[in-house]
Amino acid sequence: MTLNLNPNINDADGFYQELLAVHDGLSKAESDALNARLILVLANHIGDRTVLREALEAAK
Repeated sequence: MTLNLNPNINDADGFYQELLAVHDGLSKAESDALNARLILVLANHIGDRTVLREALEAAK
């Protein structure tokens, strides 16, 4: 599997609104912790270390 950097989210605008909403009312520290948990949940779902390494490089 390789990292897909092409648009691939159904209703991306809706997802973005949900992402913003889940952070609503959180402090900066709480928001940062939520982001960290989300990254770990999604990384676990992906599971492929090669893809995860590619994602780290792409995000850098």
